[in-house]
Amino acid sequence: MFKSILEDFKGVFRSGNMLSKIIVVNVIVFVVVNLLFVIDMNSSKDPSSFANIILRKISMVSDPWSYIKQFWGLVTHIFVHKAFGHIFWNMLLLYWFGRIVGDFLNDRRVLPLYLLGGIAGGIAYFLYAQVVGGESQAMGASAAVMCMLMVAATTSPDYTLRLILIGPVKLKYVALVLLFLDVVGVGGSVNTGGHIAHLGGAFFGVFYVYLLRKGTDLTDPIQKVIEKITSINQPKSRKTPRSTFTVYKNTTSTDKASKSKGTFSQQGELDRILDKINANGYDKLTAEEKEFLYQASKKK
Repeated sequence: MFKSILEDFKGVFRSGNMLSKIIVVNVIVFVVVNLLFVIDMNSSKDPSSFANIILRKISMVSDPWSYIKQFWGLVTHIFVHKAFGHIFWNMLLLYWFGRIVGDFLNDRRVLPLYLLGGIAGGIAYFLYAQVVGGESQAMGASAAVMCMLMVAATTSPDYTLRLILIGPVKLKYVALVLLFLDVVGVGGSVNTGGHIAHLGGAFFGVFYVYLLRKGTDLTDPIQKVIEKITSINQPKSRKTPRSTFTVYKNTTSTDKASKSKGTFSQQGELDRILDKINANGYDKLTAEEKEFLYQASKKK
């Protein structure tokens, strides 16, 4: 059984989309963290236990000196969950909203947005902690999820979600409700720093789409780094030497050229529609453009 599960995880990393890979990494970290607490019997009573030390090392800490010594927590805390309910709802919402972002803005932007949204939330939490004082730590993908939600809602506000027990709801209303809950939560006494982090991620999501429509893609540097890393294990293409033979035109080659031209034409139309979505949102597409996009997605 365990071998089969391991093969499934390997399959996700070989051929799955980026959203699936992010969810798998979160699940793996969740399992490892909780196994540490099972092995370390005294962890629930002793803050200085091995399991709690490891958890703190990969979380976002509020103390400036501790933060300098473990600066990586600004990134690693986005993948850390300890409670089952915490990871369940974060991954479920991430799947809903991240899928929309991947469909409309391309899968290659999903991981950079996840990272940048989580980092923005971590910075917001850290600044808030300096104002109120005290020492605490933060973990979880909530800020990154809020970033995904706002990117999706700002890009296509009239996208319809079908919620259990509620029915069809437009994405913009889902975003407004979750934003309202975080704003109200800031005024409460429970997890105020977490709500601040959520708002930080949400603000970054809106800001990202605003700049994208102006022609600036904040995820571009991270995309290039990811492409360089993923290309390391890929075999380099060999250059084909030029042929010295004479090539004669025939009807078969003409048919192939015609098909190739049609393929390039369809790809150009798809790129134009995606650019239009980036600039104006999905709801601004014509019926013909929506149908073309739907047919193109079926061919993937």
